[in-house]
Amino acid sequence: MGSTTDKIKGFANQAGGKAKESAGKALGNQQMQVEGLAQQAKGKVQRRVGEAKTAIKDAADKIADKAHEKL
Repeated sequence: MGSTTDKIKGFANQAGGKAKESAGKALGNQQMQVEGLAQQAKGKVQRRVGEAKTAIKDAADKIADKAHEKL
C-alpha cells in the first residue's frame, strides 16, 4: 500500500470508529463503543504508517539528489 492510501484509510478508520463509538454511547452499547475505540486506534496506526513511508521516501530522495550532485 502506498503512503497516501495508508493515510486515507487511516483517516477513514478514525472517522468510522468515532461514529461507531458515539453510536454505542447513544445506544448504551459498550461493545460498539469498544469496537469504535479499536477502529480509531487502527486508523491512527495506519495514518502514522503512511506518514512514516512519506518521511522515508523524502529522505531517500534527498540522499539520491545529493549523490547526483556529487557526480
